[in-house]
Amino acid sequence: MILENDSIVFKEITYLGSASVNAPRSETEITRNMAVLNRQSQMAIPIELLVPSHSEGTVHLMDPATQCDISTYKIHRILFCARGPPDTNERRCFAFTCSHGENPDTAIFQCHVFKCDVQEAQVSKILYTFATAFRRSPKSPGSMPDFVSDANLYKFNVSLEFKEEDGKGGYSTSPKDKNVFKLRCDLEKKLIITVTQITHGEELKIERCFGLLISPGRNVKNNEMHLVDMNSMGIGADGRSYIITGTWDPIDPSFQVLNTETPKDTRVFMTIAVDLVVEGIQEPVRFLLETKAKIFPSSERFWYFSTKPHQEEFHVTLKRVKFVKTASAKGPSPHQYEVLCIERKSEADRKKPMLTLSFSPNKIPAETIQTPQDNDPESDNDEPLLSGSGSVSKDVTDENLLDNWHEALTKWHQCLTSRPKQVHSLVRKGIPEALRGEVWQLLAGCVDNSDMLENYRILITKDSPSEQVISRDINRTFPAHDYFKETGGVGQDSLFKISKAYSVYDQEIGYCQGLSFLAAALLLHMPEEQAFCVLVEIMFKYQLRDLFKQGFEELHLKFYQLERLMQDQLNDLYEHFMELGLEAHMYASQWFLTLFTAKFPLAVVFHILDLFLSEGKDVVFSVALALLKTSRKDLLAQDFEGVLKYFRVSLPKKYRNQDNANELMNVAIYMKISSKKLKKYEKEYFALKEAEMQEEDPLDRLQIEKQRCLENNMRLEQENDDLAHELVSSKIALRNDLDNAEDRCEILTKELMHTKSLLVDAEDEKKRLQAESGQLKDVCRRELDHAESESSRNTAIIADYKQICSQLSERLEKQQTAHREELGRIKAQILKCDECSKFMSADGRIKIEPIANAEDIDPLLVEKDGLIRELELELAQTKLAMVEAECKTQDLTHQLNSAVSEIQASKSTWFQKTLTSIKEATVKKGEKPELARKESA
Repeated sequence: MILENDSIVFKEITYLGSASVNAPRSETEITRNMAVLNRQSQMAIPIELLVPSHSEGTVHLMDPATQCDISTYKIHRILFCARGPPDTNERRCFAFTCSHGENPDTAIFQCHVFKCDVQEAQVSKILYTFATAFRRSPKSPGSMPDFVSDANLYKFNVSLEFKEEDGKGGYSTSPKDKNVFKLRCDLEKKLIITVTQITHGEELKIERCFGLLISPGRNVKNNEMHLVDMNSMGIGADGRSYIITGTWDPIDPSFQVLNTETPKDTRVFMTIAVDLVVEGIQEPVRFLLETKAKIFPSSERFWYFSTKPHQEEFHVTLKRVKFVKTASAKGPSPHQYEVLCIERKSEADRKKPMLTLSFSPNKIPAETIQTPQDNDPESDNDEPLLSGSGSVSKDVTDENLLDNWHEALTKWHQCLTSRPKQVHSLVRKGIPEALRGEVWQLLAGCVDNSDMLENYRILITKDSPSEQVISRDINRTFPAHDYFKETGGVGQDSLFKISKAYSVYDQEIGYCQGLSFLAAALLLHMPEEQAFCVLVEIMFKYQLRDLFKQGFEELHLKFYQLERLMQDQLNDLYEHFMELGLEAHMYASQWFLTLFTAKFPLAVVFHILDLFLSEGKDVVFSVALALLKTSRKDLLAQDFEGVLKYFRVSLPKKYRNQDNANELMNVAIYMKISSKKLKKYEKEYFALKEAEMQEEDPLDRLQIEKQRCLENNMRLEQENDDLAHELVSSKIALRNDLDNAEDRCEILTKELMHTKSLLVDAEDEKKRLQAESGQLKDVCRRELDHAESESSRNTAIIADYKQICSQLSERLEKQQTAHREELGRIKAQILKCDECSKFMSADGRIKIEPIANAEDIDPLLVEKDGLIRELELELAQTKLAMVEAECKTQDLTHQLNSAVSEIQASKSTWFQKTLTSIKEATVKKGEKPELARKESA
C-alpha cells in the first residue's frame, strides 16, 4: 500500500463483478450477492484499487498493466460498504453499493464485489480507508444525530483519583505523568470517584453506589471485573457531585498485573467500573473508565508532575417510559426512564469519521501499519530500508575529543550568543552521541526557552484538524526503532503530541509528513518539550517551512538548483538522467522535506542533522551531491526503473557500512556549494517560470486560476463551516463553564463568609488563651521563685546538719578511743594489783559484786558514766533534728506535687515541663541529706 496523488493504492485486488440490489444499505443482501459472485463469477478481473483521502474524490479501478482506468465511482455516491463474514469463503471479499443515475427517480443501485488476493488483513485496511475518505464530508450547521434529542441526552463528568499509603498512617495522592498514573507495588490504595451531572434542566438523582469494580487491561468482560471494598458514598460539599471512595488491596492475586513492576518504557491498562442506582431508572447505570498506569517499586520516590484526577465525559441517552403506579405509592408520579446507550465522549469522537458509511464498530479495526520484517539488517533483498534502522555507537575513539567538547561547551554556556570557534570543526567530526541533545539545542539557539516551553504545554491541550492524519503517520515513522514500534506507546504518544502541537502553532503550514520524521530524530536525544523547541527553530530559523508553502514553489526551486549543480559538478550523471527523463523531484523530494531522516540509517541521519544545524540549509545540497557522487558509477549503469529502485532500496542500505557512511560525510563536508551560484540559479528559475507563463494561453491560465480559486473557495467554505461549528460548540461549552463557575463562586462565597466567622471566633479564643497563658506564666514564675528560695534554705540547713553530724561523729570517735585507752590502762592497773586482780575474770571482764555501801563507788566511774549519758543524749537530739528536717523536705515535696497537679489541670505544656524539671531537681537535692544521714549513721 503506497500513497500516490492524494489516493491510497491497493494492489493484487480482483474485481468479481456487480449485481443490482433493491436495498443498498442491507448488509444481508450485499453478503448474499458477494457469495454468489465469489462462487459463480466468470469475469474476475485483476485490478488496482485507488481510494481517495477525502469525500470529494473518486474511486478508480485501474488495469495493472496499462495503468488505465477501467471504471470510476464518485465517493459521495457510495452508500454502504461491507466485508465477507469470517470463517467463510468470502472472508477475503468486500463490496460497496453505489447509486447510478441523475436523479432519485431514475437511479439504480449496484453492488460491486472485490476479492483480495493477499492476506485477509488488507480487507480491513481498505474498509478503513473508505471510512477515512468521509471524514471531511460537509456538515450542515447545527445538525444533530437522529437518534438523540436534547431532552433525552444527559451528560456526566466522572473523575478518578488514586491515593496510596504514605507510611505515616495516611494516604497521599498518586501522581500522573502524561495521563498515566504512577503507582507503587504492595501498597494499599484508595479509589475516589466523583460523578457530576453537567447538563442543565432535569437533574437525575443518584441514590447510592451499587458496586465498585476494577480489572487489569481494557475492553474487559463483566466476569473479569473484581469488586473492591467501598468505604463511603454520598453527596459532595458542592451539593451536585456524588463521591464514592473504595479501598483496593493490590496484593490480591487477581491484581497481579497491577502489582508487578512494569519494564522501562511500558505501561499497563486498567479498567474501573462504578455501578450507580439512579432515581427513575430501573437498572444500575455503569460508567466504565479506562486509564493507563506504570507500576514502580514500593520504595520509589516521585517528582510529582501532576496530581489532577483522570476525567471522562459520558453521554447517557434515556427514553421515557410509562410509569406504573402501585397502590402503596404516594405523591406525584416520578419520571421513569429506560437506558438506550451510555457512551464515552472520547470514544464517540473516535467514531465520528466512520458514521457516514454505517460501519459496524466491531467490524472495522483500527488502522495498523504492517512493514516488511527484515531479520537480517545486512540483507540485500528488494525491500527498502525501514526508517529508524541502524545502531549508533556511543563509543568515542579520540581521547581528546571529549576534552575539546568540554572546553567548548564551558565557554559556550558562559556566553550563549557567541559560538566558540572550535565548534565548527568539532561538529564536522560528528557530535558524540551523549552530547547531541545539548549541542543541538545550543546550535539552534533555543536553550532555556521558557516561553516556548510554556507555549508547548498550552498547544498540546488544543484540538488540531490534522489529528487523524497524524495518528496515521506516526505508525509509519521510524517503524524499525524500538522506541516508536508500540502503537500507543510512549514514543508514539510523544511524537503525536509534538506533531499536533506544531500543526496548531503554525496554522499556515499545519501538519506535513516530514515533520514526524524530524520530530522522531529529535525525540531520541531530548525530552519532547525541548524537541518541540528545536523543531520550531528548524522550521522557522532554518526556513524549512518555506518548502511547504505556495504550492511547494520553494521546493521546486530547490530541485532546479540541484539539477544545475549536478550539471556543473556531475555533468555525465546529469546528462544520463536527462536521457532517461529522470527529474529531481522523482528521487530528492524526501531528501529536502525530511532532511534525509527517512529511510537512511540513524548514524548518517544524526551526522547530517549535526551539519545542518551548524552550517545551515545549504548543507542539504552538499549531502545530496555527495550521495550522487559516491553512487555515480552505479547510477550510470541503471535504466529509468533501475535508478528509481536504486534510490529507494540500494542507496540507503549502502550506508549501513560505517566506512561508506564516513566516506559520504567527508565528501559532503568538502563539497563546495557557492551561495552566489545558488542565487544565480534562483534568478534563472524565476526567469524561466516567467517565460513559461508568458507562453501560456491566457485562457488556459485563467482557467487554471479559476480552478485554483474554486478549490480555495471550497476549502475556505469547509473551514468556515468547521469554524462555525467550533464557535457554537465553544460558546455552549463556555456557557456551561460560566454557569459552573458562577455556582462554584456562590458556594465559595458562602464558604468564605463561614470561614470569616470561624476566624473571628478563633481570634477571640486566641486572645483568651494568650491572657490565660500570661497569668499561668506569672503563677509559674512566682512558684518557681518560692521553690528556689525554699530549696536554697533547705540546702543550707542540710549543709549545717551534715557539718554538725560530722563534728559529733569525730568527737564521739575521739571519746570512744580515749575511753578504750583509759579502760585498758585501768585493766592493766587492776591486773598489777593482787587485791584487785581477783575482781578481773579470765577474759578481761571485771567481776562486779553487789556494792554494800554507796560510798565504796569510785567517783571516776560515776563521772565517766555521766559523760557517756550526755553524749548519748546529744546524739539522740541530733537524730531528732535530722528527722524534723526530713519532715520539712517531705512537706516541700507535697507542696510541689500539688503545684504540678494544678499545672496539669491548666493543660499548659510549657508550664508542665518547667514544674517537672523543678520537681526532679528538688528530689535530687532531697536525696542528698538522706544519703548524708545514712553515711553518718
